Amino acid sequence: MLISGKCHCGNISFALNWEPEPSEIPARACTCSFCIKHGGVWTSCPTGSLKVSVKEPSHVSKYSFGTKTAHFHICSKCGIAPVVTSCIDGRLYAVVSVNAFEGVDPSLLRRASATTFDGESEEVRLARRKRNWIANVEYDEKRA
Repeated sequence: MLISGKCHCGNISFALNWEPEPSEIPARACTCSFCIKHGGVWTSCPTGSLKVSVKEPSHVSKYSFGTKTAHFHICSKCGIAPVVTSCIDGRLYAVVSVNAFEGVDPSLLRRASATTFDGESEEVRLARRKRNWIANVEYDEKRA
C-alpha cells in the first residue's frame, strides 16, 4: 500500500510503501513533552520503504532535544512536523505522522498511547528504533 503524506503547505512530503499490505496501521501517540504539545501520533513499517521530498530545504528546521538522537523535520512555513529521523550506525531510520496522511481511510488506524520512554538508555532507545522504525529511507532535498 502506498501512503502519501505532507505538511500543510506541501513543502515536506513523503511516500510510504507499506509492505505487506496492512490490515491496520498502528498509530502511537508519543508521550514526550514535544509530541504532547504538538499532538504527535506516529507510525512506522519496518519492512516498508519511505521517500521524503523537500521542495524548499531553507524552510525546514530540524529540532532535537533530550538525547539528540531523533530529529523532527518541521516546516517553518506551516509549522507541521510530518517526519522524524534518527541516524543509527550510519543508516537513516524514520517514523511518519499519521496526522499528515492523505487519503487513508481513518478506520485503518489503530490508535494507542505509546509507552513512556523516560529513563530509557540511549543504547536501548537506538536498538528499539532499529527494530521498529522504517529502515529503508530516502531523503531528497530539491535545490532551487
